[in-house]
Amino acid sequence: MISIVTGASSGFGAMTVRALADAGHTVYAGIRDTEGRNAPAVADAAEYAATHGVDLRTVEMDVADQASVDAAIATIVRDAGGLDVVVHNAGHMVLGPTEAFTPEQIAAVYDVNVLSTQRVNRAALPHLRAQGHGLVLWVGSSSTRGGTPPYLAPYFAAKAAEDSLAVSYAAELARFGVDTSIVVPGSFTTGTNHFANAGHAADEAVAGAYEEHYAGLMDQVGERLAELSPPDADPTEVARQIVRVVGLPNGRRPLRVHVDPADDGAEVVNAVGDRIRTEFYRRIGLADLVG
Repeated sequence: MISIVTGASSGFGAMTVRALADAGHTVYAGIRDTEGRNAPAVADAAEYAATHGVDLRTVEMDVADQASVDAAIATIVRDAGGLDVVVHNAGHMVLGPTEAFTPEQIAAVYDVNVLSTQRVNRAALPHLRAQGHGLVLWVGSSSTRGGTPPYLAPYFAAKAAEDSLAVSYAAELARFGVDTSIVVPGSFTTGTNHFANAGHAADEAVAGAYEEHYAGLMDQVGERLAELSPPDADPTEVARQIVRVVGLPNGRRPLRVHVDPADDGAEVVNAVGDRIRTEFYRRIGLADLVG
């Protein structure tokens, strides 16, 4: 199978492209600025491919730029002969009191985590629909339904919007034979760059006002999240679950797979929401759209 994974320079994305390649797939790591700051990630991927004898390739893809996305998908289809799997992994986290973020900052978080998926879908889905099979796999977040600590609102709101898009796409792509799966990671405080590379609120005056009443809150949240995760919590399990879902037969893939060592409750709430939606679709005569 031929796959594209967005945001694959590090974290879950880098783990996923390697795991998919190890499983025998042709996989493209979508990476922006491949000749600049992410050139080391491109070199690492090439070295991995050569050392392990796998078909892991990189492609320039800036998910914030439709022209870049279009060019990347066109390159994949031309060079690999098609496209079967799209993995929406690109994302960015920000930390801080919600009021201290400017509207422009929140819009930027929404752009990376939500609008980017629409750019990729508009470029890739015509190929998947035309061939009558394929998979769109979304890397979501347990924050959309589970416990949500404060000071992460822009990221959480964007991931919730991404989840809503994924659910709607699942129904709208079903009759084309294109599967949708949402892999839902919980909080992994080690092994990824989410917290290390997180952005911060621009309005320092407002952030300072909150610090008077919430001093040290972000450190407390980080420490408590780390305490909730068992010592053997392994972020590569997210990549392994993605490989498992990709390898399942078309039409037999689950809508959701949770990978949440902290067990924040998202799996329970999602199960209820997905059941209610399935029952509603059956009531309005659209049962085939939810499997």
